[in-house]
Amino acid sequence: METQHSFSRFIRILGRGKQGSRSLSQDDAFEAMNMIMKEQVEPEQLGAFLMLVRVKEETPEEVAGFVSAVRQHIQPPVNTPAIDMDWSSYAGKRRHLPWFVLSVLLLADNGYKVFMHGLRGGYKDNRVYTPSVLECLGLPISQSLAEAATRLEQHNFAYLNLDQLCPRLQQLIELRELLGLRSPVHTVARMLNPFNAPCQMQGIFHPGYLDIHQGAAQILKQPHMAVIKGDGGEIEASPDSPVKIMSVHDNQTQAEEWPALLGSRAVKPKTLELEDIKQLWCASIDNKYGEAAVINTLAISLYTMKKISQREEALSLATEMWLSRSKDLF
Repeated sequence: METQHSFSRFIRILGRGKQGSRSLSQDDAFEAMNMIMKEQVEPEQLGAFLMLVRVKEETPEEVAGFVSAVRQHIQPPVNTPAIDMDWSSYAGKRRHLPWFVLSVLLLADNGYKVFMHGLRGGYKDNRVYTPSVLECLGLPISQSLAEAATRLEQHNFAYLNLDQLCPRLQQLIELRELLGLRSPVHTVARMLNPFNAPCQMQGIFHPGYLDIHQGAAQILKQPHMAVIKGDGGEIEASPDSPVKIMSVHDNQTQAEEWPALLGSRAVKPKTLELEDIKQLWCASIDNKYGEAAVINTLAISLYTMKKISQREEALSLATEMWLSRSKDLF
């Protein structure tokens, strides 16, 4: 008599139908993801598992279990400097340029250490991903966590692609082209926070994931975290529409909405020219939308770090940081 594969019990939990199925507990999610990370599952099981979770949508408990398991397979270097903020960048931009990159650089320019991680792109979706922006700005992309730690120590900012941060997760994300759908791995990657920064910024596209990210952060005891429906799914507060902010501060959840900064909706540019990002920083062009996006995103970041307690003060400080920036950074 054949012995049933140990991973099959997780598929049974998820796939018993409307009456018999349920979500995974946090412990079950941890064990399942740990087996996946160790490649102790068959390809058929992996595909079935990822799509079953995708169809029902992951719960905060599942995400917390998945993230905890993956973190055990990531080893940050010893003597890593204290990081102020973890910033994920996995969506790419299609409608507007990734202005949020300048918000991150402003934080670094003012002494805050920000670690950013994300995807190279390449899904044939005509999106602009963060690595392309950094290359245009002449900023290096780290090749390991150790190199990222060094750059954070010396320059306050470092970016690392997921394929260097956690190759196994990159493999799972690449199944998107085979399966035809994103999987819960996209949510997990966003929440990794490998340097254990006290503040975490999250961006999503589908509003339903706001509660999931907030709930998972609370379970994971993240000191400070904010998640927004950012432009294109990135952490960018659109200045021409209200921004809902779901946050966690010292285990307490909070929800609020910031009004739009601009009085009317911006017209989508015909093309996305990366050079415009550099030109805006250097004050060589005037772009009211881009400047407002930078300031709005920066203000929410400062607010989330608890550097400022009121929206108006956060916007005032963000504007001051923008106007006093080192224009010869690039």
